[in-house]
Amino acid sequence: MKRRDFLKFSLGSAAIAGLSSPALAQGSVKEIRVGYQKNGVLVIARQRATLENHFKPQGIDIKWVEFSSGPPMMEAMNVGSIDYGAVGDSPPVFAQAAGAAIVYAAGQPVTNGQGILVPQNSPIQRIADLKGKRIGFTKGSSAHNIVVQTLEKVGLTYADITPVYLTPPDAGPAFANGSIDAWAIWDPYFAIGETKQNGRILVNAFEITKTNSFYIANREFAKTNGHLLQQIIDVTTSTAAWAEAHRDEVAKTLSAVTGIALDIQTIAASRSEFRVGPITDDIIATQQGVADRFFKLGLIPKQIAIRDAVWRRAQT
Repeated sequence: MKRRDFLKFSLGSAAIAGLSSPALAQGSVKEIRVGYQKNGVLVIARQRATLENHFKPQGIDIKWVEFSSGPPMMEAMNVGSIDYGAVGDSPPVFAQAAGAAIVYAAGQPVTNGQGILVPQNSPIQRIADLKGKRIGFTKGSSAHNIVVQTLEKVGLTYADITPVYLTPPDAGPAFANGSIDAWAIWDPYFAIGETKQNGRILVNAFEITKTNSFYIANREFAKTNGHLLQQIIDVTTSTAAWAEAHRDEVAKTLSAVTGIALDIQTIAASRSEFRVGPITDDIIATQQGVADRFFKLGLIPKQIAIRDAVWRRAQT
């Protein structure tokens, strides 16, 4: 994927340009821009104002920017429009392969809450039945990885299906009206597909492979403001620990920020894992497997080393 290809998945160049320009000089940061989606720890952090409360005494404001998926967030981060955000495993692989200015700041295991849905009355009963079918998912997203690895599990190839690249807001209606035969997606859209759009789970991601999500930072922000990035990670980690211990409140928090119905977010929260930690060797190895697989399939233009993009505070 060339750098210009990111624009296909982005907010659009005008919208990205409209975001505030980066403040990079150490000691001059007055605002930290945080990208989030409709799930996860950063949604909880926004509702509980944990980052605001931490940075206010330092004279730093927090600006929240919502994205429909990871690829446009990576484009915004690459051009310096946001400083920090949470994505699944695939977006940073595509971004790193395109030379984007990003680093891996922290990791989070993803054990549930994503997979592949088919309609309740679909003749598709097994993974092998996906052969020749139209599968909708966001290109360069974690769902992309799940599709590839699901096919491999039964000896199918990427060429055996027709990929239909759709953002979650577009894929939901396409799934509901039968324009696609299957939908690879994550929570809360996964739960919406199950409960509101007549979906049946064909496969859960945890049945296929080990997956992780990531907290990513703009490379220059990390290089220049490592002390701030470490504080952001620490607040993210403590917010995640709160979420693990207060699951009864998490769904209400997610619903309040995203506007998605409480019953949907209750399903998503009940099967989510919130723990946040450093980028371990095991996480690097798993992510390297994703990158190697995508290169082999020709989905990224060159081989990459995940370890080269892992941020270490000692290096700043």
